[in-house]
Amino acid sequence: MIKIEKIEEICKGNFITLKKLYFTENNKHRIWEIAELYDSVAILIFNITKQAFILVKQFRPAVYLKNSDGFTYELCAGICDKELSLKEIAIEEIEEETGYKVDDIAEINTFYTSVGSAAAKQTLFYAEVEDKDKINRGGGVDDENIEVVELPISEMEEFMYDISKVKTPGLLYAFEWWRNQAIDSMMEDVEISH
Repeated sequence: MIKIEKIEEICKGNFITLKKLYFTENNKHRIWEIAELYDSVAILIFNITKQAFILVKQFRPAVYLKNSDGFTYELCAGICDKELSLKEIAIEEIEEETGYKVDDIAEINTFYTSVGSAAAKQTLFYAEVEDKDKINRGGGVDDENIEVVELPISEMEEFMYDISKVKTPGLLYAFEWWRNQAIDSMMEDVEISH
């Protein structure tokens, strides 16, 4: 049985609020430190023209503490800090970070990351683009320094298991989702041809 006793704010930043949760679990008094974060969206983008995934690469200071250079390969993503729908935020992030203009995207799933310290909620979307949809170079807004990376389908598997490239769990999950969709589509084609 869990009984919440109190929640204490330790520190409030621009994007993270640190808190302590005091609670009783199985008659034992406990204290847990929590990082409260904004919810976010992430988008798996597939360029049909190039048969490649559009990823972003950027420096992450927190990763730098664990990794020699601090650069990560990620899905296009953004925090939900605006009065827009999740879909509208995702479409805006695609243009800002990658330079592609899209009108429609599909929602895949919602999940939580960093459940031991933050329980950050993220909604995953899928978008297909073509070369003609590229309206600017991307790279982010304000002081963001985002590199747009094109990963051909043929390199997906090797990339997924290359531990020298820091990746997020959401990116790996999105690739597995995409692969399952491709397999399902191939199976449907086989059934139709018989």
